[in-house]
Amino acid sequence: MTRKIRAGAFVALGATIALLAGCAGSGSANGGGDTTAAAKNADAKTITWWHNSNTGEGKDYYDQVAKDFEAETGVHVEVSAMQHEDMLTKLAAALQSGDPDQIPDVFMSRGGGELKNEVEAGVTRDLTDVAADTISKISNFTGQYTVDDKVYALPFSMGIVGFWYNKDLFAQAGITDVNPAPTIEEFNDYIAKLKAAGIVPASVGAGDKWPAAHYWYYNVVRECTFDTVETAIASKDYSDPCFIKAGEDLEAIVAEKPFNDGFLSTKAQEGPTSASGLLATGKVAMELAGHWEPGVTGGLTEDGKVPSFLGWFAYPTFDGQQGGAKDQMGGGDAWEVSTSAPDAAVDFAQYLLSDKVQQGFAKLDMGLPTNPTATDSISNETLKQLIPVRDAGGTVQLYLDTRLGSAVGNPMNDAIAQVFAGNPGPQEIVDAITNAAKSE
Repeated sequence: MTRKIRAGAFVALGATIALLAGCAGSGSANGGGDTTAAAKNADAKTITWWHNSNTGEGKDYYDQVAKDFEAETGVHVEVSAMQHEDMLTKLAAALQSGDPDQIPDVFMSRGGGELKNEVEAGVTRDLTDVAADTISKISNFTGQYTVDDKVYALPFSMGIVGFWYNKDLFAQAGITDVNPAPTIEEFNDYIAKLKAAGIVPASVGAGDKWPAAHYWYYNVVRECTFDTVETAIASKDYSDPCFIKAGEDLEAIVAEKPFNDGFLSTKAQEGPTSASGLLATGKVAMELAGHWEPGVTGGLTEDGKVPSFLGWFAYPTFDGQQGGAKDQMGGGDAWEVSTSAPDAAVDFAQYLLSDKVQQGFAKLDMGLPTNPTATDSISNETLKQLIPVRDAGGTVQLYLDTRLGSAVGNPMNDAIAQVFAGNPGPQEIVDAITNAAKSE
């Protein structure tokens, strides 16, 4: 099964807010089932659902979930399972159209700036009251899906990014004692030993930009306090030296030359030559990726199973860093309901957060469930070890492109990609963010 979960912000969404707001008509951003379209279709027996578990067991499971919901309620769910980037493109076009017939009733959300744009455009429903019982179960994870104290999406998976590695290749290189929380010196030692053994240390899907950008995001988590980042976003002032230090750390990692040949054009998750495919097929020793990686690699092996050699360790720490020792970078996925959707769509979104559905989701290692009754159902032992790290009490900084929204996130990712290409970067990254933020 594939779990193609990460990418940049919705294509061109920020540029379409005015159009969307104008097309929202009598729809209310407050939702609550009182929009014209929703009221008109309150008794609708068909709803639409878009997601990105588009192959293998994940797709089969979600197809069965839709059938089970229909059997229980009589409401038919038209399922569209798409490759992640394709889904983002189609969703952006649907939202831009402002046509309720094109916008799915239930769809995936990454929160942050993307969600804020959708709320301002009036295309997503306020779930605070209509899904109060579900929200109470997952309240620890609803922060990035809250705008002006109202919850607009129901997070079903929340995870953190770290290094997934091939335990067999690490052992082959003489690395038998892997620190679950290494220092940058230990991490560089892993790279050196792997290279000495003739093993490509890491893959990165820099062709899609966001996997490469994760390195800089994580350096920011390490070098900047959470409050520093939030203050910079609010003030659009990124002059704190920690942001430059994050870029210098990135240059140092790139200078170690740990990545696969052709990494600048390598895709993230599409096929055996993608970054995840290279890890899945034993061509590289590790990849920086999120909690979705077991599912993605399982969809890229010949037998369709999650590789048994996968291990995990956290992103390295830096001497003198300002960020909290337990802070991590990551995020999750949630279900949004469009303002034009019938009430049955809210019921379905809540059904997807039910004990039964979340337990099945966890059992197939499709992500890290937010419903606490499901965390013990995770079958992959390596994936399960992310739960205590996620819940250790540190702050999980949301992927910065998602946190900032596409208008700032896309130029930021472009500038980060230039560092991977060997071009000057620490100041250029900061300049790109600052200029884009001030142009919003």
